[in-house]
Amino acid sequence: MGPDTHPRADRVEQAVRAAVEAGLVGYEHPVAGFVDADGVRSTIRDLRAAFEGTEVLHAFAAKASPLVPVLRLLAEEGLGCEVASAGELAQALAAGFRPERIVLDSPAKTQAELREALELGVAVNADNLDELKRLDALVTPDTRAVLGARVNPQVGAGSIDAMSTASPHSKFGIPLGDAGSRDELLAAFATRPWLSRLHVHVGSQGCPLELIADGIHAVYRLAEEINANAGRRQVTSIDIGGGLPVNFADDTVSPSFAEYVAVLRQRVPGLFEGRYSLLTEFGRSLLAKNGFIIARVEYVKDVGGRRIAVTHAGAQIATRTVFMPGAWPLRVEAFDAEGRRKRDRPLSQDVAGPCCFAGDLVASERELPELAEGDLVVLRDTGAYYFSSPFSYNSLPRPAVHGFRATEGDLVFAPVRTGQTVAEIVAESGAEHRDALLA
Repeated sequence: MGPDTHPRADRVEQAVRAAVEAGLVGYEHPVAGFVDADGVRSTIRDLRAAFEGTEVLHAFAAKASPLVPVLRLLAEEGLGCEVASAGELAQALAAGFRPERIVLDSPAKTQAELREALELGVAVNADNLDELKRLDALVTPDTRAVLGARVNPQVGAGSIDAMSTASPHSKFGIPLGDAGSRDELLAAFATRPWLSRLHVHVGSQGCPLELIADGIHAVYRLAEEINANAGRRQVTSIDIGGGLPVNFADDTVSPSFAEYVAVLRQRVPGLFEGRYSLLTEFGRSLLAKNGFIIARVEYVKDVGGRRIAVTHAGAQIATRTVFMPGAWPLRVEAFDAEGRRKRDRPLSQDVAGPCCFAGDLVASERELPELAEGDLVVLRDTGAYYFSSPFSYNSLPRPAVHGFRATEGDLVFAPVRTGQTVAEIVAESGAEHRDALLA
C-alpha cells in the first residue's frame, strides 16, 4: 500500500465507534481529541522512504503538537525535535529527545535561552545578526552545539500570507535580498568559524512546492558561496525547514513527501550530492491526517431558514478554522450517538461551537446527514495544531486527548492529555490572588 492510500476513512470510523464504547466521548465527555499512533508511524516511514540515501535528521516541529506522549512516540521512532521556546525545549527533553537531536528556532530568543541551549548542546539557528553578537559572548572552545543562521530568501508568499515566512517583509531570518545584507551574511560567517549551518523555512500551509524549493535553492547557493570564500567546508549542514502543505479536502495525501523530494532533486540537485547533511522540520504534514476531534451535538435549531447544530467543538479548539474559514476549512463528518456513520440524505447545515459569539462556526451551510441532539460530529485532519493552540474564551476547558493503536484487530486507547477540570480553570485565572486588588 503506497503513501497516498492509507485506509484513513475506515480507520476513523472504527475509532469513533470504539471511543464511544469506551466512554471517551459522549454525554459525560462532550468533546475529545484523538491521535492514531499507527498512522503516525506509517507517515514517518513515508518520510524516511522519500529521503532514502540522504544523510538527514528529521526534526519534528514541536509547535504542531506539544504533547509529551506524542513527542515521546516521535523520539522513539528516531526523529529529532525542533523547538521555538523554553517551554517546547522542556517538553522535548521530558519526552526523551537527546539535546544533540534538538534544534532551537525562535525570532525572540533571550540570553538565558541561548545560554541554556549551548550548555545542553542543543543546536541553535540564530534569527538575526544581533543574535549572532549575543552568541559571540557565549560560545567557548568547549561549545559542542551546532550553530547556524536563519536566512529569509525573500522568494515570496504563498496563498496564506500569515503562514508565509519568506516574503519580502517577514519577521523571520536575515533577509538575503536587502541591500548589503548578503555581504553582511558572508562577513558574519567569515568572522565566526563556529558557524556551520544555514537554515531556511519558506512557509507552511498555502506554499506550493516550487516556492519552497526556490527558497532552499537560494540558501544552497549561499552555502556554496560561503564555503568558496572560506576555502573549506565551513557550512556542513543545511536545515531546509518543513512547511509541506496538507490536503484538507479528502483522505488523499497530496503533496506527498516523495513528490516534495522529487521537486527538490530537480531544482536543487546539489543538495543530495553528499556535501551537506540535511535537517528537516516537518510538523503538520506528519500529524494532521493522523488525528481528529469528536464533539457531541448538544442542540439543533432552525433560525431564519437555516439549520444550526450546536456542538462542543468551536473556536476554543478549531481556532484557525473559525477565524479564517477560507484558509483553514475542515471536513466535518456526521455520526450517531453510538458512533455509527450517518448516511441519511444530506441537508445544508451550520455546525457551530459553544463560544459566545456569532461567528463560532466550524462549517457553514455544509451538506451533511441531518444532525440531531446526541449525535457526534468528527472534525478530520486535526492531528496537528488543533491540540496545541487552544483559545480560552468563555473559560472552556481544554479537552482530553487520547491516542490509539491496533492490537489483534481491536483498537487500544491510551491517555495523551487529561481533560482540564473546572477547578484548574479557576486556579489558572488567578484564584490564589483573589483579594490582591482590594483596598
